[in-house]
Amino acid sequence: MPAITTAFTSDHRHCDQLFADAEEQASGGNWEAAIDNYRKFHQALLHHFDIEEQELFPAIEQQTGSSNGPTTVMRAEHQQVRRLAEDLGQAFADNNRERALGLCETMMLLMQQHNMKEERILYPMADQFVGDPSAILERMDAA
Repeated sequence: MPAITTAFTSDHRHCDQLFADAEEQASGGNWEAAIDNYRKFHQALLHHFDIEEQELFPAIEQQTGSSNGPTTVMRAEHQQVRRLAEDLGQAFADNNRERALGLCETMMLLMQQHNMKEERILYPMADQFVGDPSAILERMDAA
């Protein structure tokens, strides 16, 4: 796999694992661990979104000459995920198992659909259009 697709897909899997760990702990009623894992997930998620929105998407838009394509859709989906993540964080903070697990299910579905679009469409596009991705990849690794 080309560099951007490989790195960003790997980061998706990292975020997915942190999320799964938080969900598992919430399911078992271990709120201290659930909250800790959720915070790690949320931090990793926001970092991932920041790199995409500040580095990757502008690089794609510059090379394609369009800011109304897939990057616009991905930014909108990022906003949805951010809002859901805030609600989920509150459910974790409240130790509200039923709400947290319901929101976890919604989050998992949303992330799976979003990640699939990025991994099958956006990242291959980036690998094709972004010349040297080293600066983007270095910033991703900086977290």
